[in-house]
Amino acid sequence: MDKKWIKLKMAFSKNSTAGVVFALPFIIGFFMFMVIPMGMSLYYSFCEFEILGAPKFIGLGNYVKMFTEDETFYKSISVTFFYALVSVPLRLVFALIVALILKQTTKATGIYRAAYYLPSIIGGSVAISILWKRLFAEDGTFNHLLQLIGINSHFSWLGSKNTAIWVLILLAVWQFGSSMLIFLSALKQISISLYEASRVDGAGNINQFFRITLPLLTPTIFFNLVMQMINGFLAFTQCFIITQGRPMSSTLFYSVYMYQQSFEFYNTGYGAAMAWVMLVIIAMITVLLFWSKKFWVYEGGNERS
Repeated sequence: MDKKWIKLKMAFSKNSTAGVVFALPFIIGFFMFMVIPMGMSLYYSFCEFEILGAPKFIGLGNYVKMFTEDETFYKSISVTFFYALVSVPLRLVFALIVALILKQTTKATGIYRAAYYLPSIIGGSVAISILWKRLFAEDGTFNHLLQLIGINSHFSWLGSKNTAIWVLILLAVWQFGSSMLIFLSALKQISISLYEASRVDGAGNINQFFRITLPLLTPTIFFNLVMQMINGFLAFTQCFIITQGRPMSSTLFYSVYMYQQSFEFYNTGYGAAMAWVMLVIIAMITVLLFWSKKFWVYEGGNERS
């Protein structure tokens, strides 16, 4: 018995064994909550499956229906593409501008950084979505502010298919804090000597930005672009709480339509198929972004200031 205990103790004293033991909870959780559910979702995507019934295998039926019969599927894709392709660049531009402003260190810089980061923490919450819905209601705060400056506005911003999507885009741009902090960190890594040398050569602030700052920030821009683009295509709460896809499906995000199919219309198999189509779309966009990286991302190193 003592020999067995000694062998067991020696086995656990090895770094590799200890690493496996400590990683085991994550590995078990990963398989239980990621791998197995994804496998079940893939199977259900080939089934006619109502959430309260047993799945019935139908092969590619869900995918054929999706691409040949469901016009709302294409509408939700177009809305999601428009939302992501407009909101993500605007958010990154705004985040970069604020990061450049906050680069100058003052006594209140920490407070400003926390204040600007706060929307990224609470912006995706249900409470903020409800607040945003009230702000842009026909009798909401935004119309009252317009009336204070002499514009007699009783316009329903969420009731028009031309403006409702822009309300959601504005909410997305407002949540720029996380990208701003990443830009701010990258700006502080650019060597001050580069700016000093450029000033000797007569470069102004604009030339410094486009010749030094922007090229050296391209790796960070690329990282933010990939992450924010993925988040843009997976946006859910804003649409579900504020508009629920109305009016006339002009704000119907893909994720919300997938939820409706799965849990409101009880077409869970169809919803699973939609999830896998979205996975392929996001993968293709990510591959495209990585392919484009060689054309605009500066790969050279930069000295730390």
